[in-house]
Amino acid sequence: MKHFEVKDHEPSFLPDGEWELVWHDEFDGTELDTSKWDYRMSMMNKPHPAWTDKGVTLDGKSHAVFSILPGEDGRPTSSQLQTGYNFMDEPTQKTTFCKDHLQWNIGKLKQSKFLHKYGYYECRCRLQQMPGWWSAFWIQSPIIGASLDPAESGSEIDIMESFKPGDVHHHNVFTGGYGLDMRRNQVGGMEVDVKEFHRFGLLWDETGYTFYVDGKEDGKITDFISHRPEFILISTEMRGYRYEDHTPTPEAYAAMEAEDTFLVDYIRVFDRKE
Repeated sequence: MKHFEVKDHEPSFLPDGEWELVWHDEFDGTELDTSKWDYRMSMMNKPHPAWTDKGVTLDGKSHAVFSILPGEDGRPTSSQLQTGYNFMDEPTQKTTFCKDHLQWNIGKLKQSKFLHKYGYYECRCRLQQMPGWWSAFWIQSPIIGASLDPAESGSEIDIMESFKPGDVHHHNVFTGGYGLDMRRNQVGGMEVDVKEFHRFGLLWDETGYTFYVDGKEDGKITDFISHRPEFILISTEMRGYRYEDHTPTPEAYAAMEAEDTFLVDYIRVFDRKE
């Protein structure tokens, strides 16, 4: 790995070769850059009660701070940021075709803020300190599941997921959507120091997906290679909402009471120089 210096910020750890920075957010200032990010509020045609559009602030020290906030009903909520949109997420609205009462089962489409194909994707972050919620840095296709061919309709690429403090889960690649045709492969995973910042990286090219943690390779997946431009997500979610009763766990309430945080130092995307 080699260092890529960014003025007044921590360097990136990049694979060998020549690289150019094509997109980034250092989270400078005191307000989130909404030209780059939007809040993800819905999933699979429904508003998701675990998510809020108020859970990310900038601390003036070049960190995005993900916090837990009580929702309108007092239950803990947190935020997901994204640079694009999945066509199946937005809630549907009743429509007609001419005078026919036909329902196209997707909501209003939105123009993505940033889509990209291939390159090196890197996040430097400090994981959440308490159980009860999880964090992730990942990439998703806007049309995942629209066909059986991942080259055409893309994949979900999970660069970092931490479901409990200090535990970095397997790096996953999903394709075929999230129903009967879903397929998955996974590699790697490790324990890290929960008190420190860590770099999580993905090298995505025509040969597959190579994952890195703190500059060291942590596995490669050569299945389900997407040739579709995809968008970035940096996200958190409270535990319990995806269970059948959709009830946050006691640990989720405890993390909210303790004002636990997940900190993101930067997100960067690089392309190889020709």
